[in-house]
Amino acid sequence: MSKLTDMPKRILIGRALRSDRLGETLLPKRVALPVFASDPLSSVAYAPGEVLLVLSIAGLSAYHFSPWIAFAVVVLMFTVVASYRQNVHAYPSGGGDYEVATTNLGPKAGLTVASALLVDYVLTVAVSISSGIENLGSAVPFVVENKVPCAIGVIALLTVMNLRGVRESGTLFAIPTYVFVAGVFLMIAWGAFRGVVLGDDMRAPTADFEIKPEHPGLAGFALVFLLLRAFSSGCAALTGVEAISNGVPGFRKPKSRNAATTLALMGLLAVTMFCGIIALASATDVRMAENPGKDLVHNGVPLGPDYVQNPVISQVAEAVFGSGTFLFVVLAGATALVLFLAANTAYNGFPLLGSILAQDRYLPRQLHTRGDRLAFSNGILLLAGAAGLLVWVYGADSTRLIQLYIVGVFVSFTLSQTGMVRHWNRLLATEKDQAKRRHMIRSRAINAFGAFFTGLVLVVVLLTKFTHGAWVALLGMCVFYATMTAIRRHYDRVAEEIAVPDAPSEDTVRPSRVHSVVLVSKVHRPALRALAYAKLLRSDTLEAVSVNVDAEETRALREEWERRSIDVPLKVLDSPYREVTRPVIEYVKSLRAQSPRDVVSVIIPEYVVGHWYEHFLHNQSALRLKGRLLFTPGVMVTSVPYQLESSEAAKLRARRRQNWSAPGSVRRGPAERTKDTSPRT
Repeated sequence: MSKLTDMPKRILIGRALRSDRLGETLLPKRVALPVFASDPLSSVAYAPGEVLLVLSIAGLSAYHFSPWIAFAVVVLMFTVVASYRQNVHAYPSGGGDYEVATTNLGPKAGLTVASALLVDYVLTVAVSISSGIENLGSAVPFVVENKVPCAIGVIALLTVMNLRGVRESGTLFAIPTYVFVAGVFLMIAWGAFRGVVLGDDMRAPTADFEIKPEHPGLAGFALVFLLLRAFSSGCAALTGVEAISNGVPGFRKPKSRNAATTLALMGLLAVTMFCGIIALASATDVRMAENPGKDLVHNGVPLGPDYVQNPVISQVAEAVFGSGTFLFVVLAGATALVLFLAANTAYNGFPLLGSILAQDRYLPRQLHTRGDRLAFSNGILLLAGAAGLLVWVYGADSTRLIQLYIVGVFVSFTLSQTGMVRHWNRLLATEKDQAKRRHMIRSRAINAFGAFFTGLVLVVVLLTKFTHGAWVALLGMCVFYATMTAIRRHYDRVAEEIAVPDAPSEDTVRPSRVHSVVLVSKVHRPALRALAYAKLLRSDTLEAVSVNVDAEETRALREEWERRSIDVPLKVLDSPYREVTRPVIEYVKSLRAQSPRDVVSVIIPEYVVGHWYEHFLHNQSALRLKGRLLFTPGVMVTSVPYQLESSEAAKLRARRRQNWSAPGSVRRGPAERTKDTSPRT
C-alpha cells in the first residue's frame, strides 16, 4: 500500500535523492542566471509600458521625459547591483538582506526585511503569472475567458516543476529565458540598423493614434509628482535583484565570485534591454494609455471599449520585425513564456528565506526540512498557496496587482544597504592594513550611496503608490511580522521551559515504569524524563535511538550525551533520504525478526500544549511514527508527556466547562424525578 500511494508522488517529482547528493544540485552560472534572475530580466516586458502609461496622463508631450526616467532607472539599477555585489562577498551564507539587517541593525530590522521579502516574493508570482496570462490571452481567447483558473493552473505547474529540484527546474527554464534575451537583443540591434544605417521609417501600430490627456498642461509640483510616479513604476525593472544574494548557497564554488558575476551580468542585460525598448518605443511612436478605449483617439474618434492594447514590447517587435513574421512570433511566444518563468525567482528565493527563518525559529520548523528532491518543499507549497489566493482575490488582473508591487523590495534594499554601511564601519574600526582599509572605504561608499538612493526611491514609491494599492503590501508585511514574532516568542518560551538545568532536577528522578527503546532528538528535559521512565521498567535491553537527518545536530547530540555521562547507550540510525519514520520502523522490525517472541516497547517523549495552533508547531513526527508503529505486530508504543505551561490554560478551560451552568439552571433548580400517578390500563 505504501508503494502504491508513493507512485503518483514519484511520477510528479521523481525519485528521492540522498542527502550526500546535495552538491549535484548546485548551479553553474549559465543555469543560475535564468533561475535567480528571470524576474528582473522579464520585467523589461512590462516596465517600459508602465512608464509610458503614467506619462500618458499628461498627454503625448510628456513622452519626451521617458529617456530621462530610463536614465534614472539605469543609475538605480547599477547602484543596486554594485551594492549587492558587496553583500554576496560579505555574507555568502544565503541570508541576503535578512542576514545583513539582522547582524548589523538588530532582529527587528531583520524581521522587517524578511516580512518585506516574503510579501514581495508572493507578489512576484502573482504579477508574473497574471501578466503572462494576459499576454497569452491576446492570442488564445479561452485563456482570457478563464483567467483565474488558467493562472492557478500555471502556478500548480510551476510548483510541481520546482518540487522536482532546483537544478531540473533551472535547466527547463534556461532555454526560454535565453531565447527571450536573444530575441530582445536581436530586435534592438536590427531596429538600430534599420533606423540608423538603412534609414527606414519604422512605425508602431499605434503610431497614428493621438492621446487625449486626462490632465493636460501639467506643470510645477503636479508635473514633478507625475514624473516621480512614472519613475516608481519603471522601478519594477529592479524586482528580483536581491534573489541572487539570497541564493548564494545554490551556486557552485567559488560561490561568492560566481554569484557576483551573475549579478553583474544580470544588471547589464536588464539595463540594456530596458533602455533599448524605451528608445525603440520612442523611435517607432508607440502610444499607450491607462484607459485606451477612451484616451486613445484615431481620426478624432475614441477607439472604444473593444480595443485591446498590446504591450510596448509587442508593438516595438511588430514595428521592427513586421507583423506575423517568424521573429515576431518567436519573440511574442518567448515573452509570454518568460513572464510565467519569472515566478521561478520567487520559487527559489521564498523557500530558501523561509528555511533560514525557520532555522532562526521565526517560522515553523517544517520549512527548514528538505524534501525528497533536496528542495525546500514545504516553502514551495506555502508560496504557491499564498500566490494562488492572491490571484483568486484580484481576479488575475496584473494592472491591480502591480500597484502592490516593489514596496517590499525597496524596504529590503534600504535596510540592507544601511546594514552594510554599519558592517564596514565595524570592520574599519579594527582593520590596520591600508590596502584592506581602502577596499572597505570604497565598499562603504558604494553601500552608503545605495542606501541613500534606494531610501529616496522608497519614499517616492510610498507617496505615489500608497493610495493605488501599496497599502495592501504594507498590511501584508505587518501580518508576516506579527506572525513571525509570535512564533519566535512561542519557540523561545518552549526552549526555556525544556532546557536542562545544570543541577539535578525532578526530571531525572525515576518514575514508576520502564522502557526498552527511547526515541531522542536532543538532550532536553522531555528526553531525560522519558529515559528516567524507561529505566524503571528494568528491561532486558535499554537503549536510546536517534535518526541522523542532520550531521551537525547528530554530532551535537553525541557530544552532549557524552558530556552529561548519560548511562544509556545511544544508537544513531542513518537516514540518507532525511526520513525519520522509515528508519525507526525498519529498526524495530529488525529487532522483532531477531527475537520473534520478544515485545519491543517504544517510548516517545511528547509536548502537551494548550492551544490549537501550537499543535501545528510540535509533535508532527511523533504522530506519524505512532501511526505506523500501531500497525507493527509485537510493538508497544508509550508516550511520555511533558506538560508545557500553555497546557495549564487548557486545563483551566476544561474546569470552567465542567462547572458551567446553563442560563437559568440555578434559578430553576435541578430536575427531580416525580412519581407517576396516572392510571394504568
